[in-house]
Amino acid sequence: MRHGIAHRKLGRTTEHRKAMMANMAASLVKHEQISTTLPKAKEMKPFVDRLVTLAKKGDLSSRRRAISIMRDEEMVKKLFDTLAERYKDRQGGYSRVLKAGYRFGDNAPMAVIELVDRDPEAKGAEDRARVAAEAEMEDAE
Repeated sequence: MRHGIAHRKLGRTTEHRKAMMANMAASLVKHEQISTTLPKAKEMKPFVDRLVTLAKKGDLSSRRRAISIMRDEEMVKKLFDTLAERYKDRQGGYSRVLKAGYRFGDNAPMAVIELVDRDPEAKGAEDRARVAAEAEMEDAE
């Protein structure tokens, strides 16, 4: 019997699973919407919601805990500065999982996990800035 066993293993070792969740959380904070498999998205939701709750707390120990979990200081800064302010009046449920069909190669169920009240401009903003900078460099030549 599986009493008291709370989370999915996702076919990975503990270290791999923790690293994957940290990377996916950083990507979700950065882009505010990512596409992944349905089981990963379902595991990701409480993970990210806990990070947003830490950010809303806002003290130094919470920031250090978030850095130790996410391992990306730039995204922790965005989490504490931008997202904590956005969700200050919300009591929970900072992310949502939407089913997105099946992957072509292996028919795995896909999902989109996104932050509630997300900024649509956040997704791909870094790529747009990079392309604009490259175009500016070409014009200068």
